[in-house]
Amino acid sequence: MIYPIVAYGHTVLRQKAVDITPDYPDLHQFLADLWETMYATDGIGLAAPQVNRSIRIFVIDANVLAKNYPETVGFKKTFINANKLKEEGDIWLFNEGCLSIPDIHEDIARPKRILLRYFDENFNQHEEWFEGGAARIIQHEYDHLEGILFTDYLSPMRKTMLARKLNNIAQGNIEVPYKMIFPRMKKQNRK
Repeated sequence: MIYPIVAYGHTVLRQKAVDITPDYPDLHQFLADLWETMYATDGIGLAAPQVNRSIRIFVIDANVLAKNYPETVGFKKTFINANKLKEEGDIWLFNEGCLSIPDIHEDIARPKRILLRYFDENFNQHEEWFEGGAARIIQHEYDHLEGILFTDYLSPMRKTMLARKLNNIAQGNIEVPYKMIFPRMKKQNRK
């Protein structure tokens, strides 16, 4: 099942997501649906809050970045109950976008490495360092679990310059090639 993507301005995107247990109802079906939704929207990562579930899950398939970021070759993972333990390394800019904030892309500064503790889809626990492009995508998706959006990292002046676009997204005054839930209009687009 392909879920509609929750648009900027929806309260679920600002909530801190909660941990789940291995007996979470229909977990494997939800994960399959999350993957299907991510691929249907041409995303490289998708967090559960973006499909209106405030739980600590995100999925990533970063293989599309492999040409420029070798660490993303074959990088396809499920992250459950992820907790960031440490970030380090040089700060680098990368042009980020988000399915919940369509048609806006901005250079965001983040550290090059992240240490993450998480469970995979079989609830096996991992503690792992990620670098470069893989770390970047993880940091973006992890932020969704914390109620943080990439636009939160922008300067006040840049946020002011984007205010009209963000307001249009929140009101549903935007065309996207996938289904969305727009918070202020309480409607879903017809794609």
